[in-house]
Amino acid sequence: MIQSLLRRFTLPLTCTALALSAAGAQAGTLSIGHTTWVGYGTLYLARDLGYFKEQGLDVELTTIEEASMYMAAQASGKLSGSASTIDEILKYRSKDFCFKAVAALDESYGGDGVLVGNGVTSLKELKGQSVAVNEGSVSQFWLSYLLKHNGMTMADLDIQNMTADDAATAFIAGRVPAAVTWEPHLSLVRQKGEGKVLIDSSKTPGVIVDVVALSCDVIDKQPEDVKALVKGLYKAVQFTRDNPEKAHEIMAKGVGGYLADPVELANAAKGVRFYDQAMSEGLLGVPGKPGDIKGVIRLANETWSALQGKRYEVSYDDLVDTRFVSQ
Repeated sequence: MIQSLLRRFTLPLTCTALALSAAGAQAGTLSIGHTTWVGYGTLYLARDLGYFKEQGLDVELTTIEEASMYMAAQASGKLSGSASTIDEILKYRSKDFCFKAVAALDESYGGDGVLVGNGVTSLKELKGQSVAVNEGSVSQFWLSYLLKHNGMTMADLDIQNMTADDAATAFIAGRVPAAVTWEPHLSLVRQKGEGKVLIDSSKTPGVIVDVVALSCDVIDKQPEDVKALVKGLYKAVQFTRDNPEKAHEIMAKGVGGYLADPVELANAAKGVRFYDQAMSEGLLGVPGKPGDIKGVIRLANETWSALQGKRYEVSYDDLVDTRFVSQ
């Protein structure tokens, strides 16, 4: 039975993350917190194939299923950084908490979707209806983006706040007419034929993007380690292309959770695109030339400001360090 999905689910701060053993800025070591998500598999692949180690770098990976917790751990110096969606980490960036994206990991390319009844043909038909979505998460961010492109806002829907896993369960049980969720629920609904995926993230490339964001003091004190991290990730992405079956096996063992089965991880991997150097340069940019992520940052600022009633004005320069992208 597939375990409950908790990817990128935000809860109030707790002391759990702060109880992590101190990592601090230590040359030759980077500690990164993340949720359970297939897109972070290349971190484990590079670690377990020795791509980091061969450059004198140890990467410690810690699974923390709540964004607020791993960001708190990073803010307190317990972690060097985090792997998360760009829209998620933007909400935590401030003058007192400096961190920047140094590497692009993946984008959701079919892994997220909107479930509806078989008779529904457009988002506009959901106006006034109940839609299950995790408020404050990347699911809400993406839904807001979709609605805007259909001349709608969240106010046009009756939002039922629940995790993506619970949203899918509620939809399948017939308790809500629509839900925003991710794999493996999308595939399950497709297989059963009781409802359908109205739209998935393959139609919105470059909107749901995962990055590695390191604290600014770590970047400043450990530039060679950051360079080694990015180089190792590029090698891991190439390995997934050359040896997909072996790569999925290694990643499944590392990521674990609901992706511990290589078959499950391989299926989930169909819904993401892992970023190689050329894709990373296009997304993050290179020194003197901002990448496409500048538009995502602008969208995230606008979206979260409107949804949360709090002004977000995080700039591209605040959130991205392009010095390490080109190897």
